[in-house]
Amino acid sequence: MHLFAIFGAGGFGREVMPAAVHSVAQRGDCDDCETVFVVDMPTQSQVNGHRVISTERFLADPRSKHFNVAVADSTNRQHIAALLTAGGAEPFEVRAAHHVTLDHSTVAEGAILCPFTTITSNARIGRFFHLNIYGYVAHDCVIGDFVTFAPAVRCNGRVVIEDHAYIGTGAVIREGSDSRPIVIGRGAVVGMGAVVTRSVAAGQTVVGNPASALTRNARA
Repeated sequence: MHLFAIFGAGGFGREVMPAAVHSVAQRGDCDDCETVFVVDMPTQSQVNGHRVISTERFLADPRSKHFNVAVADSTNRQHIAALLTAGGAEPFEVRAAHHVTLDHSTVAEGAILCPFTTITSNARIGRFFHLNIYGYVAHDCVIGDFVTFAPAVRCNGRVVIEDHAYIGTGAVIREGSDSRPIVIGRGAVVGMGAVVTRSVAAGQTVVGNPASALTRNARA
């Protein structure tokens, strides 16, 4: 008997749940499995036909426990993943029916691969990656841990994206080369619709076409 949980019952969690149900159904060992939402402080008993339970109740359940984390903030996602793993739960991959991964690519534990997304050949993907609808990762890319792609991100070949980076909706990252890959540094933010033509420093926020650093005056 298995219990599968999506942590987070907000908008993204509700979008992820049908793909999670599909992923669980593909296992072949789930005649008596249940898929639930987990939140810290439940205010309702059900969302979209699935039970909503607390973290404590999930971890106390005697069944074999599996989880994924539908929380956009990467630091929170890391904290939740560590908490649930320490409590004896195991990550499971959410892979929508219309996701495609081609040959010789690897995806680490805890990924959420939403509908109409693609990972092509020879990509290496880190832990708890979010690939939102209509996004892709092209050949020879290296993606770190807890990286978030909002919808329709186009990440072309030979790009390195370090841990905890956030790539906004509709952003485009041009192809790098073997000798000079495009590098998006740890914790960097690429704004919605940005076109990235050169590397982005760790912790930096870039916007525009071509993408450039967001200045203090631009925020005002």
